[in-house]
Amino acid sequence: MKSLIGELIPVTSAIVMFAMAGNVNAAESARLTDHGSDGGIVTFDAPDAATAVAAACSTTCGTQAFANNAAGTIVGSYTDAYVVPHAFLRTPSGRFISFDAPGAGLGSGLDQGTAAYAINDHDVIAGLYEDPNLMLHGFVRYPDGSITTIDAPGAGQGAYLGTLAWSINNAGAIAGVYYDVDGTEHGFVRQPSGSITDFDPQGSLGTMVCEETCLNDSGEITGYFSDANGMLHGFLREANGRITPFDAPLAGTGSYQGTIAASINDAGDVAGYVIDSGTGYHGFLRHRNGSYELIDVPNAPTGAGLGTAIFSVSACDDITGVYLDENGATHGFSRSASHGFVTIDASAAGTGPGQGTRPSTNNLAGAVTGWYVDGSGLNHGFLWAH
Repeated sequence: MKSLIGELIPVTSAIVMFAMAGNVNAAESARLTDHGSDGGIVTFDAPDAATAVAAACSTTCGTQAFANNAAGTIVGSYTDAYVVPHAFLRTPSGRFISFDAPGAGLGSGLDQGTAAYAINDHDVIAGLYEDPNLMLHGFVRYPDGSITTIDAPGAGQGAYLGTLAWSINNAGAIAGVYYDVDGTEHGFVRQPSGSITDFDPQGSLGTMVCEETCLNDSGEITGYFSDANGMLHGFLREANGRITPFDAPLAGTGSYQGTIAASINDAGDVAGYVIDSGTGYHGFLRHRNGSYELIDVPNAPTGAGLGTAIFSVSACDDITGVYLDENGATHGFSRSASHGFVTIDASAAGTGPGQGTRPSTNNLAGAVTGWYVDGSGLNHGFLWAH
């Protein structure tokens, strides 16, 4: 499963962050009482979520909320006390539905299983699962609870190879990545009919379709790729297959420096962040016409390993993301035309390296969902609204 480190220090082998276990279960769980409002933040844990960190799940133990739709439904993943992860759907009223894809690994302590990463406004969900042989498969889950497995034709067969479904639009198209037999990462788009097309920008040695909100209703896809020198470049793939690479201002040109595209809205505006030549982070918003707006949270620390990263842009160009402090902890933020910058910090969030509050997506109403990491390293979901 993805972690903050995976977001801010990109690697083409993103799969090393996903090893899970699951329980084939589509039954609705009893509603867990939310922890209550915390400065505008409602925090929550999925029923039966782990209450302590285990070595097997490491940075992904507990509850992580990955995406929310226009109605306020949230999807994500949680690990239980036996390090068995499950996908979840949280309704706007706070009820949880726990589910895992058929074929997901079931072994206690193995950290295999199912994660839900994206949801459209019709409550169709995209995600991925790991089978008992450690191979990855994408899936789509429909509102009636039925689940269809997605395997890209070029995906390799074996441990830590396979298909990852990251994003879904309102037409039901799905975008993601697959790892071929050599472990090289490629993008793909799956049409509602089930047909799959793979793609790579010219010069790519590893293509990453970003997670959750990286496929819009026009069929445009964004993400980033690594070139032969290890530099990272953003890309925009149009519905007709045309791919435009881009480099945002201040992007460094060294290995693991460059441009990370992290979200696209229906207007075609792309949000993300750059890693500059000093390995600092700066948020950006790339407008449809190709112009850029650089965005740094006011008064946020800057320098190597510090700065601002944007993870999601709404249809109204509201954005959400994080900034990092000198201790290595993250602080969430939302920026909108009407409210300006607002900091999002759960009071129970830890303040050490790899801890803090981590927004993931925002919806049309400006509501933000994500997770926070407490002082013990355990994850908890949250929902924030103006």
